[in-house]
Amino acid sequence: MTLEEKIENALRPTVESMEFDWWGMEYLPAGRQTMLRIFIEKPNGTVNSDETYAVCKQISAILDVEDIISSEFRLEVSSPGMDRMLFKPEQFELYKGEKVQVRTSIPVLGRRRFKGPMTKVTSDGIEVEVDNELYEIPFDYIEKANLIPEF
Repeated sequence: MTLEEKIENALRPTVESMEFDWWGMEYLPAGRQTMLRIFIEKPNGTVNSDETYAVCKQISAILDVEDIISSEFRLEVSSPGMDRMLFKPEQFELYKGEKVQVRTSIPVLGRRRFKGPMTKVTSDGIEVEVDNELYEIPFDYIEKANLIPEF
C-alpha cells in the first residue's frame, strides 16, 4: 500500500462521517516544505471556511495519532474549486466535453502537456483535442489534470 493510500484510508472515513465528499488529495513531498492537500465537497453546495477548518482540525488529530507522515508537513483542506483537479475516472466522466489541462508522466505522441476539450472518457483513459488533433491519454500516464473554468 502506498503512502497516499494509507493517508486516504486513515482520513476518508472521518471526512465522510462529517457529511462531506472526499474529492481527492495531493501529497507533495519536499523535505521541510512537504504539503498535504485534502479536497472536500458537499453533496448539495459549496464548502465554507468554517467547515474546512473543522475538517482540518479533525484530520490533523488523526494524522498526529496515526503518525502516517513521519516528516514535517503542512496540511491544507479546501474545496476543489472551479479549476478542480480530477483524480478518478468517474470524475473525468462528470466533466466530459469540458476544457481540461493535463500533464502526463510519459509523453503521448511526443507531448506531455495537453490543453483542450475532453472529447471522450473510456475505462482506460481520456481523449483530449489539442489544435484540431485528438490525443488518447491513458489514466496511468496522467500526472495531473485540472478543469479549465470558462466564464
